[in-house]
Amino acid sequence: MAEDFTGKAGIVTGGGSGIGRAAAIRFAEAGAKVVIVDVDEDGSNATKAMIDQLGGEATCVLADVSQEAAVENMVAQTIATYGKLDFAFNNAGIAGDIVPLIDYTEDLWDRVIGINLKGVWLCMKHQIRQMLDQGENGAKDGNGGGAIVNTASIMGLVSSATNPVAYTAAKHGVVGITKSAALGYAEAGIRVNAVCPGYIMTPLVADIFERHPERKAAIVADHPIGRLGTPEEIAAAAVWLCSDAASFVNGTAMTVDGGYVAH
Repeated sequence: MAEDFTGKAGIVTGGGSGIGRAAAIRFAEAGAKVVIVDVDEDGSNATKAMIDQLGGEATCVLADVSQEAAVENMVAQTIATYGKLDFAFNNAGIAGDIVPLIDYTEDLWDRVIGINLKGVWLCMKHQIRQMLDQGENGAKDGNGGGAIVNTASIMGLVSSATNPVAYTAAKHGVVGITKSAALGYAEAGIRVNAVCPGYIMTPLVADIFERHPERKAAIVADHPIGRLGTPEEIAAAAVWLCSDAASFVNGTAMTVDGGYVAH
């Protein structure tokens, strides 16, 4: 089975809910040992409980991915617990307020960019260091390598006049640094890709609809498939990209969007 993660260990950030939770569960179902990372301790513990019920193995690490010390500790805790890092799904993110560019505050800009873009960079920085170190020290049968998937967005490929400006900037940035890292570390056997979800029924999107109910019908209509996506559909793409089935896929920004960007 190409999506067999037996004997592998990896990190899922934003694993306390939504896409991250669905991915953590799917990785565990495929045999992986999963480190669930989130700022929401209760959400992380709930995800772990779901994995425990399935007979999988997981542990939780509390971390704000916008803080380097927390990210460095996240990777260190992974190694302390499971001895290696084979894959990572850098999924933690926030939307930010839907306000015009000229009304955006500096504090809000810094927070959204800090989590959605700086956070992905910090995660890759320390994950790739660990994957390189494993190769040098023979932690993986003498071979380096690994697979990383970053959550970008359709708003990393296109834009919208009503979409949060910092979110759009951050997600375009995620696509860019994904490609840069993919080129920079391909020879070391490290694949780096991004998944670009359309609107997915997660707590993040539910919050947007609660604050802006007038937008829901138009957003659904923008997806030619006629509905929003599910966390499980994005999780399936992320797990596949981390698996041996995607061994020739590197530096791509995969849309999973019901046809949104095909307009």
